[in-house]
Amino acid sequence: MITTRTKLFAILWFAGMAGVLSILLIDLSAVLANLPAAGMEMPFHPLLIKLLSIVQPTILLSIAVFIGFQLAHRVRLSAPATEALARGNSFIAALKPQVLPGVIAGFITGVAILSAWVLFRPILPTMFVTRAEGLNSSMPLLTRLLYGGITEELLLRWGLMTLLLWAAWRIFQRGRGTPRAIFFVSAIVISSVVFGIGHLPLVKALEVDFTLPIVAFIVLGNALFGLIAGYLYWQKGLEAAIIAHMSTHIVIITAIHLAM
Repeated sequence: MITTRTKLFAILWFAGMAGVLSILLIDLSAVLANLPAAGMEMPFHPLLIKLLSIVQPTILLSIAVFIGFQLAHRVRLSAPATEALARGNSFIAALKPQVLPGVIAGFITGVAILSAWVLFRPILPTMFVTRAEGLNSSMPLLTRLLYGGITEELLLRWGLMTLLLWAAWRIFQRGRGTPRAIFFVSAIVISSVVFGIGHLPLVKALEVDFTLPIVAFIVLGNALFGLIAGYLYWQKGLEAAIIAHMSTHIVIITAIHLAM
C-alpha cells in the first residue's frame, strides 16, 4: 500500500520534475544568439545538450525533496495543499488561504525587481544590459513558471531553508520544542543570499566582468524575493511561496511585453 508520506514525496518530486523537463522547451538557438558565443556551432545535437542539462537539476531536486520530506514536519514547516492532496483531502480548500498572500507578494516583488532594474540600468555595463535583456526574452513563460516557480522553490525553500532551520534547531535546541523565531529568520536570510548568489553564473555566461553594480543588482534583487518567499513558506506554506514566485515572473514578463 502506498502511504500518505510516499504520496507527498511523489507529488512534490513530479511537480519539481515538470519544471526540470520544461528546460527542454528552451530554444537553444535563441539563447545562443544572445550569448557571446553566438555564431559558434553547437558541439552536440541540441536535444542531447538539453538532455544533459537536466541531469544536475534532477539530482539536486531529488535531494531537496527528500530533505524537506524528512525534516519539514519536524520544524513546523509544511506544504499544506500538497499534504492535503496526499491525504485524499481537498487540495483547493488547503490552497485557498495561500493564494491571496502569494499573489500580493509576487506582485510587490515583481514591481520591486523592475524598479531595481530601472534604477540600476544606467550604471550597469551596456554589454551586460543588452545580453541580459536578450537572454531574458528568450526564456519560455512555461519554463519560468514551472522551473522558477516550482523547482526553485523546492530547491531553496523546501530543501535548503528546511535543512538550515533543522540544523539550527538540532544544534541549539537539541531538537526540542518549536524552533525559535531567530532560527527561522536566519534560515530565510541564508537561503535567500544563496538564491541570489546562485544567479551570478549568469554574468560568467554573458562573459561580462564582475562589477559592484552587477553583483549588487543580481544578488540583492534575487535575495529580496528569497526573503519574501521564505517568510511565506514559514507563515503560510510552501505553495504560497510557489504562487509568489510564479506571480513575480508574470509581472516581469508582462512588463517586458508591454515595453516591446
